[in-house]
This record gives sequence, structure tokens and C-alpha cells, in this order.
Amino acid sequence: MSADLTGTYLTLDDGRPAVRFSRTYDHPVDRVWQFVTDPDELAHWFPSRAEIDLRPGGTIRFSGDPHMPESTGRVLAVDAPRHLSFDWGGEELHFDLEALDEKRTRFTLTDVLAAEDTAARNGAGWEVCLTALDARARGERHDGPHAGTGAPWKEFYRGYLDAGVPSGAPVPGLD
Repeated sequence: MSADLTGTYLTLDDGRPAVRFSRTYDHPVDRVWQFVTDPDELAHWFPSRAEIDLRPGGTIRFSGDPHMPESTGRVLAVDAPRHLSFDWGGEELHFDLEALDEKRTRFTLTDVLAAEDTAARNGAGWEVCLTALDARARGERHDGPHAGTGAPWKEFYRGYLDAGVPSGAPVPGLD
């Protein structure tokens, strides 16, 4: 089975590598903002539990990821309900929301990578996470990003490798 890849590897204007994902959700922007900022909503799809002090310079506490130790990050920017960015483990995550109309929102996640060789690994991880978010947005039950052997992470990873996306970084839980 071949995985359908939704991420794009790119180099930002400042030269940093990134992977970017975009979705359209049949929800108003305020609801999608909850998916991105509410710890109980994030728990359904984000790799770690994230408790966010939602202000520039605020602390984010990450916990519960079986492949990562508990850690903290810092909120870089907030423009509710359109933009949130924060640092996490040496990377930056940018969430941009655009209201397409009263009931639909374009969601864009940009993972600004600490190193180019993490692109395939992180891209595959976000595919799994965003599959869980997609299910949540549709009102469907999903086991989340740590669904064990049922999660198609390896298929996504293989797809990114086959597409020539930079790779080589260690894979938590496998290396």
C-alpha cells in the first residue's frame, strides 16, 4: 500500500528547511483555533500533551509522548484566532488559520526544522498526527498519533524517502 503524502518539503526565504501541510476543515475558524490551542483538543492529535500559556513569551509544557521526555517550549507569536507559533525541541511550529467563509477554515502547519535530515521523519510523523486531527474534525473516533502498530508511520516515512525528501535523522523508538 502506498501512502498519500500531503506534506511539502521546502526551504524558507531565510534558508531554513521546513515541511508544510495544509487542510480545509468544515468548521469556523474559532473551532479550528480550539483544535490548535486547547490542551484537551490537542490531546486527540498532537504528539504530546501541550499546556500553553497563550501569549508571546509564554511557556508550553509538553508531556505524555512515549518517544520524547517531558519538556518546555516558548510561544513565539499569537494572533488569535489566526496564528500561533512556538518553539519545541529546537524547531518552530507555525499554525496559520484562514477563514474561507463562516463555516470553513484553511489550516496550515509549518514545521521549521532544526536540521534538514529530519524532514522525512517529521513529515511522516505529522501525517499520522494530522490524520488524527482530520478524524477529530469529522467527529470520528481515532486512537490518536500514538496508535501503535496500527498507525501507518512507516508507510509515510517510506513514501517521503521514495520522494527524495531529506532523511537520516534518528527515529525515536526505532533507532
